[in-house]
Amino acid sequence: MYDQIREDILYIMLYAVVTAMAIIASCYLLFRRGNAFAPDITTPARLRRWTAAFFASLALNHMWYMPIFFHISSEDTMMIDLIGGLLDSMILFPLAIAVLLAMLQDSRRPLWPVAVMAAPLVVGGALSVANRSYALLPIVYAYSLLMCLGLIIYMIRALRRYGRWLRDNYADLEHKEVWQSFVVLAIIILVFGVYAFTSEGQVYQYSMQVIIAMFICYLLWRVETLSDLSIPHAQPFPAEEKTTAPESIESHALSSATHENISQLLQQYCVDTQLYLQHDLSISQLAKAVGTNRFYLSQYFSGKGITYNAYINDLRISHFMSLYREAIATQRSFTAQQLAHESGYRSYSTFGIAFKQRTGQTVTAWMRDTAK
Repeated sequence: MYDQIREDILYIMLYAVVTAMAIIASCYLLFRRGNAFAPDITTPARLRRWTAAFFASLALNHMWYMPIFFHISSEDTMMIDLIGGLLDSMILFPLAIAVLLAMLQDSRRPLWPVAVMAAPLVVGGALSVANRSYALLPIVYAYSLLMCLGLIIYMIRALRRYGRWLRDNYADLEHKEVWQSFVVLAIIILVFGVYAFTSEGQVYQYSMQVIIAMFICYLLWRVETLSDLSIPHAQPFPAEEKTTAPESIESHALSSATHENISQLLQQYCVDTQLYLQHDLSISQLAKAVGTNRFYLSQYFSGKGITYNAYINDLRISHFMSLYREAIATQRSFTAQQLAHESGYRSYSTFGIAFKQRTGQTVTAWMRDTAK
């Protein structure tokens, strides 16, 4: 298949552009301190480093195959191809998985299982290089697809857990959700599937480079628009006078007295002060404001059968309804977007989803019915 692209100057130029994109993206993530995509967002440093390493390995992968563009012997071409596959198994694929795991910020997951998963690929690639043969590649491809399937299953479970963690700890989910990382995983599997089963012809070669270019752009955007969600560990017991009495941290339920005390504190320091209107209010910040700790507050919401996100959304939507009725009564001009922003929402689309989940109606339908 390489004979067709050796005389194709346009393809070689595209290949060089994609290589340059990977190098620039890697250097950008490593050396730029600010955020050119979203200046108001601080991205996770760990994710930036892993993604920069992945882009660097992608650039090195492209540069490794460049000698194939020149007229070299078929044996040399085979060795470059086989060694390139071995290097991908050792570096590129594990780094891609590490990037996906680094997007999940609810806990720092160990990376040694990635090395264990990649080990059979490395062994198969090393044997292929040693034997100077493509004979083992179908087995390597089959294992890779099984590995991707296992990764998808794991990511489904991890993302569900991550979503629960977000709703338990954050009032605003903008720039925090990572379901888009499935797009990254899907692209990886798509690219590999195309490579494994249809790696022939110029159309394939061009498609591969276009997909990789889109992948670089998407992943760079994804990293730069994901907020750093590092949460300082809460103190195990309340430290201020207005807190509830200490209980065993191992307890899975609060006493009725503590539950009632926290309810009163929330009313006094969150509802009455309208603290819930603060953008990006986390459960740790709320716990500090009311004088308790994150553990107690989590147990309180769990005992009520709601998440922290649902609690704040309920207060904000009620505030929106009050603003709307007041605006109608005083006949002042307004927009739904303006009232949503005044109710603590940065994103109107996020507000619309939360509103429909609570009321069962769209914002427009509710406003129409209320105005009658």
